[in-house]
Parts: sequence; structure tokens; C-alpha cells
Amino acid sequence: MTIIRDIKTPRGDFVFYSDRVIRLLIEEGLNYLPVVDKEVTTPMGVPFHGVAFEGRICGVSIMRAGESMEQGLRDVCTSVRIGKVLIQRDERTAQAKLYYSKLPKDISDRWVLLLDPMLATGGSAIKCIEALLEAGVREERILFVNLVCAPEGALAMLELFPKLQIITAEIDEGVDEQKFILPGLGDFGDRYFGTED
Repeated sequence: MTIIRDIKTPRGDFVFYSDRVIRLLIEEGLNYLPVVDKEVTTPMGVPFHGVAFEGRICGVSIMRAGESMEQGLRDVCTSVRIGKVLIQRDERTAQAKLYYSKLPKDISDRWVLLLDPMLATGGSAIKCIEALLEAGVREERILFVNLVCAPEGALAMLELFPKLQIITAEIDEGVDEQKFILPGLGDFGDRYFGTED
């Protein structure tokens, strides 16, 4: 995390190390999913008692920065379905507004890994969770996977959605007057996709 927080880190390194952390977070998120007992036979002809995932999953990325986390999910879950949600803050009201949503038709039957690397106030994530609930996803089946979150955002989300699970790499000190995470790492999407000014 130190490398991706460093303002001097070149974009290639930022992407490489971000992807490493994202994959670890996805792997950790999968540990929160329910399993059932499963017996298999090893190549030695011996039965092995293990577990298998119970149910199906999908990812939902909050555009644009959340799209950076999709490959990490695909790397560990082949053929996973991924939905997209575009939420932006209305400049007049400062409220998050849903502009676009394309979700798998059977999303209500799935566990959802909600992908967004940064959580400041929680406005966008809360709006996305509301859209998932409207699509029939049960609150306890939503896992929010994120790199850095501010306590304000995590508390706001858990206050509204107490059954939600948040999987994060680090919890920062808080947000500043402009609602940027401190110490933070800058605009994740700009740094990841190379669109910094």
C-alpha cells in the first residue's frame, strides 16, 4: 500500500501493485461466502473431505474506478458475470445520482462482490447498494470490496446496511473539507487509467 500511496510512483508500478492488492482483497472476499461439505477422490484413489462454494457470484463495478478491480475478480473466478453501475454526484445537490445500471438478469440469486477501490463518504456505494436491493439482491449477500476507506463512509454504509460485509485493505484517518480521503492516495481512477492532469 505504501507504493501506491506514494505520489512519485510511476503509473506502471501503481497499476501493478494495485492489481496485486486487489487480487488479495478478492481472494479474502471469497472467504466470506458460504460453503458446503464436499467429498472428492484424489488421484491416489483416496477420498478427501473438503468444501465447495454454495451458490453463484457476480461482480458489480462502480464505474469508472471500480472497473480496475474486474480483472482481479476474473483472475480467480473464471466466467464470472460482471454488472456495471454509473453513479455521479449532482453538482447542485451534492447527492449521488444513479445514471446507468446494467446487472445480470439473475442477480437476485447471486452473491455480489461490489467493487470500488475508494470509499470516502459512502454516497456512491450507498446509491449502488440501493440499486442492488431494488434488483432483488439480499443485503447479506453483498460484499463491498475496496482498497482504502474513510471511517465516515464505512460507518454511513453500515448504519444503513448492517448486514453488509466490507473487505478493505486499509481504513484511513478520515476525509478533508472537500471529502477527499486522508492520507489517501489521490484519484485512484486517474492514476490507474492514466488520465491525470
